[in-house]
Amino acid sequence: MDPWINIESSTIPGSDVELTLSQRNEEFAIRIAGVPGDLMNSRMHHSEDALAEFACSRLSAVENAQILVGGLGMGFTLASVLEIVGVSARVSVAELVPAVVEWNRGLLGGCAGRPLEDDRTRVHLGDVADLLKQPSEKFDAILLDVDNGPEAMTHSDNEWLYSLAGLKNIYEALRPEGIVTIWSARADQIFTSRLKKTGFNVQLRTVRARPGKGSRHTIFVAQKQWTYK
Repeated sequence: MDPWINIESSTIPGSDVELTLSQRNEEFAIRIAGVPGDLMNSRMHHSEDALAEFACSRLSAVENAQILVGGLGMGFTLASVLEIVGVSARVSVAELVPAVVEWNRGLLGGCAGRPLEDDRTRVHLGDVADLLKQPSEKFDAILLDVDNGPEAMTHSDNEWLYSLAGLKNIYEALRPEGIVTIWSARADQIFTSRLKKTGFNVQLRTVRARPGKGSRHTIFVAQKQWTYK
């Protein structure tokens, strides 16, 4: 088997955690330096695709749908959203690491079909939490593929997203009956309870990394309940 070749590396802003981009033939991987295993792999993105499907399947015919994607990664979630929603939709993607955006605009971009070049895409270079703390608009769907899920491991600031305060901001940033989907390496009953306490109707979906095989990941699907003002 051919060896992996390290192409580039970059430090996550505000931390000393280093991300590396590696390639082996047509396969790419993003890893955390010093941590075994892949953070992302271009051959295993079925759960990222499902994250988009669970959030946006009802939006295909919605005019001017507004979607927020937290975490660009390798672009697969963004690409799946764009395949589902209509031509009038606007999809904002927030990415904390500038190098990840540049990798997706360069060599890595072909893996997901270069979704950053779609006219419906808007890139926010920075923390998705900044958009949620002071939302300038309401969203029909919010998708979070940030860190390892509720057990944040790459950046301690990510913990806010999964806190009660963060979930309240997400709730308020959604339009009536809006949906947030959250990728996680595993199920978390405490986090499920926190979502319900915030006011969401919650389902947990288990999805494999590849269709029918690979690691099992959890996607929290939380819908905002209709409230009368």
